[in-house]
Amino acid sequence: MKRMAWVAWVALVVLALVGADGSAQCVMCKAVAEDSAEAEGMGRGLNTGILYLMAVPYLLLGVLGLLWYRNRKRAGATGATEG
Repeated sequence: MKRMAWVAWVALVVLALVGADGSAQCVMCKAVAEDSAEAEGMGRGLNTGILYLMAVPYLLLGVLGLLWYRNRKRAGATGATEG
């Protein structure tokens, strides 16, 4: 359990350090989208990139939730057979 808590703290610190730079990119995306409003391909590619960036945190959260659920379920099943 200590290892899991350590990994969670490291992930939190990394996300806190990287998050500041990530929020600054939104202004750049908006500027590129406004400048290239005529180029339909550029806007579509930009929107697709934004959707990918938006989906990654939800996928990571879902995988972590699934791993946590399976771990809790497995721990509960072994605890029930011992008692």
